[in-house]
Amino acid sequence: MPENADIGNLFHYISIYMPLREIISANRENIAFIVGNGINRYPGNPKAISWDHLLLQLWKKFSPENFEQIPQGLSMTEFYDLLDIQGSTANYAIQKEAARLLDDWSFQPHHKSFVAKARELGSPVLTTNFDLVLPNSLDLQQYFTDKKGFSDFYPWSTYYGDQQLKSPTAGFGIWYINGFVRYPRSIRLGLSHYMGCVERARSLMSHGLYAHTSWKGKQTWLEVLLNRSLCIFGLSMEENEVFIRWLLIERAKYFKKFPDRKKEGWYVMPRTETPNARSAGKALFLKSVGLKVIEVNSYDEIYRDTWG
Repeated sequence: MPENADIGNLFHYISIYMPLREIISANRENIAFIVGNGINRYPGNPKAISWDHLLLQLWKKFSPENFEQIPQGLSMTEFYDLLDIQGSTANYAIQKEAARLLDDWSFQPHHKSFVAKARELGSPVLTTNFDLVLPNSLDLQQYFTDKKGFSDFYPWSTYYGDQQLKSPTAGFGIWYINGFVRYPRSIRLGLSHYMGCVERARSLMSHGLYAHTSWKGKQTWLEVLLNRSLCIFGLSMEENEVFIRWLLIERAKYFKKFPDRKKEGWYVMPRTETPNARSAGKALFLKSVGLKVIEVNSYDEIYRDTWG
């Protein structure tokens, strides 16, 4: 059998075709969403920029070397760190510029429809984005689950919503995994940044999590990640997504140790007729960490039709 056929068979063996509405309806009591930049780029939004385009703009501003594309052999996170170590960007200047570039984005109707549906369901939303497009779509306010332990470097205990929550899993709120524009120091762009996030998350998870008591991360978005079923979309989940991939691995290990606490998970993407080696490998990774790979008919189903 040709190599491409093997890849296709593996991918389609792992993936499932299922309407997104069905998943939400069957799991509405315990579902949470993880949303990436795909929701901003739909439908071909000219104002939204990709992660690699953002990095190229930062290089153009802060380095005498200009690139039209990220050189092969470098991950996007490493590309940021190479800019950072040039030594000409004191006081978080690069992150402040990233915040400036992202701060004036405006929401579209599909942002508002999605956020309104999540609020109706009482479902937490975790996002890897840095912008405030999602909370701005419904004019949401900022709240804190733990002001005492709050850090603008790791603002993991703050969210946008319409009411104060006793805990992150208690209802609807929008939480930022990788930092956000209100706190430029929090914006995570480089490999060193993500390694710092891993270190912080590991420290929180090592204090009380396995005892399932008042563990250190209980008032952060980590509580949602570990104690809600996750529906993930708009996120490429490629190899450079170091932090979110590590989190999913740790989540799977946690459920393996405590199977009675196990929650469901789905990674939603448009139907792929001719998957390549990378998409098959990604599907294998997602399956191995306990996520079902769900194929839907189109981007319209993911970003528009499901939420109306």
